[in-house]
Amino acid sequence: MIEVRLHGRGGQGAVTSAELLAISAINQGRYAQAFPSFGPERRGAPVMAFVRVSDQVIRTREKVYHPDIVVVLDPSLPTIVDVVKGLKENGWVILNSHKDEKTLREVLKGYVGNLAVVDATKIAMEVLGLPITNTTMLGALLKATGLVELNYLEEALEHRFGRLAEKNKAAMKRAMEETKVYQ
Repeated sequence: MIEVRLHGRGGQGAVTSAELLAISAINQGRYAQAFPSFGPERRGAPVMAFVRVSDQVIRTREKVYHPDIVVVLDPSLPTIVDVVKGLKENGWVILNSHKDEKTLREVLKGYVGNLAVVDATKIAMEVLGLPITNTTMLGALLKATGLVELNYLEEALEHRFGRLAEKNKAAMKRAMEETKVYQ
């Protein structure tokens, strides 16, 4: 089973990203679950969402404490939230940032594991016209991990976004091209 924790801010689409990943995995013939973790937070407050993907039935329903993958939609979050907390050995941190690898590893308190970085905010602004980075970060996730197949994620985007799907697919594909992977 692969467990994913997404960190974002209210309104950035972390919950939607989790749902899209789970739907893509299910449509691919796998088992999956997605769920958020937040209270009465307002737009802009830190939120988390979780995804589990497995080839077997998933029986656990608890929050993900030891993820294989951490996706950070907002570049400011690593300075206020310990986004690598509980990350499994050989796990992945996938960040939205324009900063270089050395600076990011310092911000992540010396994290030395697998890292993927893309300036998702820039891509989202240029392609979508809004700083909503969820589908852009899904592109970075796919490039780094291949968690689900691209065509299933594209189908989920079409179903979720309708006429806006093409822009979201374009943002996702551009992120796949521009993501820098450090292992």
